Amino acid sequence: MSDRHLTDPTSLSAIAAAAAIRAGEITSEGLVHACLARIAEREDDVRAWTHLDPELALAQARQADAALRSGPAIGPLHGVPIGIKDIFDTADLPTEHGSPAFAGRRPSRDAACVALLREAGAVIMGKTVTTELALLTPAKTRNPHNAVHTPGGSSAGSAAAVAAGMVPTAVGSQTAGSIIRPASFCGVFGFKPTLGLIPRGGVLMQSHTLDTVGVYGRSVDDLALLADCMAAFDADDPVSYQPSQPALLATAREAPPAAPLFAFVKTPVWPDIDPLTHAAFTRLIERLGNRVRAVEIPSLADVIEWARIVQLAENAHYYGGLLTEAPHHLSAGLKQRLEDGLKVNVQDYLRALTAREPAYRAIAGVLDDYSAILTPAALGPAPASLEATGNPILNGLWTYLGMPAVSLPLLEANRMPIGVQLVGARRDDGRLLRSARWLTTELSGG
Repeated sequence: MSDRHLTDPTSLSAIAAAAAIRAGEITSEGLVHACLARIAEREDDVRAWTHLDPELALAQARQADAALRSGPAIGPLHGVPIGIKDIFDTADLPTEHGSPAFAGRRPSRDAACVALLREAGAVIMGKTVTTELALLTPAKTRNPHNAVHTPGGSSAGSAAAVAAGMVPTAVGSQTAGSIIRPASFCGVFGFKPTLGLIPRGGVLMQSHTLDTVGVYGRSVDDLALLADCMAAFDADDPVSYQPSQPALLATAREAPPAAPLFAFVKTPVWPDIDPLTHAAFTRLIERLGNRVRAVEIPSLADVIEWARIVQLAENAHYYGGLLTEAPHHLSAGLKQRLEDGLKVNVQDYLRALTAREPAYRAIAGVLDDYSAILTPAALGPAPASLEATGNPILNGLWTYLGMPAVSLPLLEANRMPIGVQLVGARRDDGRLLRSARWLTTELSGG
């Protein structure tokens, strides 16, 4: 481990931190102390946390260190601190869903994926800020790169915490673009797996068709490891499936049989792309040369609209009762969204649902010839505004299709990050992460 990591353990990736703890180079307690010091240093500006109990985090770390002294590490994340988005139930911390309607809520048990993280040895550092009911109303979190810029959507607290060095990794969720967009805006690695890979039990539901658990980290390997630790079959979740072998991390670390070939898909919103992102992607395509080819997918405009309809209707289904039960606790924007959702025509909703599988089959055909779809993770760098969280239009179409996606912090403009989004075929997450790792290595020069 480098001298920098010894003097500043907050710079470690999750995998490196776990290895250093196992080797006795650092302790979990020392790492948690360092993370708490970084939080104290930056939280007033970044505002990534909504529930943080330093003594609880330190107690978990001391327990992890004691367990290691008496025997081998209990899991691949032994002693590693992790941030948890505040829509995931935690038995020892409040879960308030970013809404005063749920103020003081104390779950009696962990969400399924949080329980799996504990089984893997992780230290639950605290709960990260989410937007109101994980939708679009901005919360208090600021972009760690520039506090006047948005950090993105509902998982922005988790993304910002990783970007600011407060934790090496964190958990979030995506219904439209709430993993990929904050990853792009905050300049971290973000992964939204195939719908159903990670169980959703104990996670606030806003759309059973779309909601997907995802992760943030400091490397592609971090993303793969976190997803491996949480992947499991849940018989109570109709989209859940049994993860296949080998594990994602093992696949991601394999050398590809041939250099990946990427399908550059502009999507129908390419004319709305920020000129800075347009220029950055033009340079990226030139640099990749014959490893990328432009591909047109005519049906994507329809997919964008179907995704919008499904999310609106299902948001209203899950949250619509709050319009009469707790209207005083809802923002004006959320009220309007729920009212719009209640107006969705049932035939339009059913058409949007039934269109998904034929649309996926048509788009998946592209991936018979390409390793992954390459496209921007957001319309541009994080907007210089705290009044909105940015547009998820470049993410929601892939979420609707249930496809895995990853954002890689490989580009920048005006000192703000720009994420490169890769999208893969369903249940082929390992190949997607392997291609992402190849691309990251290729562009970083080795």
